[in-house]
Amino acid sequence: MAKNPNKKYLMWAIAGVVVLGIAFLGYKYYKARQFRLPKGFAYGNGRIEAKLVDVASKEALRVKKLLADEGDIVEPSEIVVQMDTITLQAELAESKATVAAKQESEAIAKAGIVKAESEVELAKIEIERARKLVEEKAGSQRDYDVRKTTVQTTAAGLAEQQARLQTARQEVLVAQANVATIQTRIDDATLRSPVRGRVLYRLAEEGEVLSPGGKALTLINLQDVYMEIFLPSEQAAKLKIGAEARIKLDHSGRSVAGSVSFVSPEAQFTPKQVETRSEREKLMFRVKIKVPEELVTYYLEYVKTGIRGVGYVKIDESAVWPGWLQNLVSPPKTPGDKQPFESAASNF
Repeated sequence: MAKNPNKKYLMWAIAGVVVLGIAFLGYKYYKARQFRLPKGFAYGNGRIEAKLVDVASKEALRVKKLLADEGDIVEPSEIVVQMDTITLQAELAESKATVAAKQESEAIAKAGIVKAESEVELAKIEIERARKLVEEKAGSQRDYDVRKTTVQTTAAGLAEQQARLQTARQEVLVAQANVATIQTRIDDATLRSPVRGRVLYRLAEEGEVLSPGGKALTLINLQDVYMEIFLPSEQAAKLKIGAEARIKLDHSGRSVAGSVSFVSPEAQFTPKQVETRSEREKLMFRVKIKVPEELVTYYLEYVKTGIRGVGYVKIDESAVWPGWLQNLVSPPKTPGDKQPFESAASNF
């Protein structure tokens, strides 16, 4: 009796599927072994993040000019917004005029003191002359008493002029302080970037009046780029600040070397009950892996927050990084040469 050819083909097909399945499972096992993380390390999923910094007006002023747009890279102290200061400039001119007037009053008070001092000296000379005449019986006691009163009067006038000078000096200082205050307000109307960063949001337009504290721009602080991961309490307890770390981004061939800059002292999320040891082990602690600032500086145009990946940390100082985490992104050997990074980690 002849065999059914369809049944023969079906058996061969089943055998092929089994072989392919075994090959696939073998490949998966091989890849798992190849990228297996040895003891002494911990890892967690995360994404590239950076702190946000707002550029805001200190007082109610009109936006005169915006010098940065969304996506622009700005440097520390770079001017990004100019506010309209016409009103403040008028106040400054008025305050400077007040300073000049107060300084004139101070000069007048000084001249008054010179005059009063001369009058006191003259009165002292005259009273001495009148005293001698009285002793010699050549002058009257009345004339001596008049001269004595004159000395007292001129001395009081000198004290009055000295008090006026002191008041004038204080008024000059107050007026100068007012000028300095207005100048500071004008300087503060020139909004500068406090950090090296990228403009994330443009929150105002030219001609718009901002209230005190009103935001004009929001920046991504590229001086503080990091990834946050969450580790169980057992691993977090062994982790040290400054420990070596690696960041491997999705679809990137290389890793980024970093360091642990923060380990939360409190659990970020917990199960509803933590009565047993197994439940306590579920406590998760936030860990921050900081990317070196010098590396970010070289590749500013490639740094994008939100890119996801995996963060690895060393919890045992004697542990050795596996080979697949030792292919690191590094600064170019020559300035401007970013080809090694473009080919290996274009999504950083």
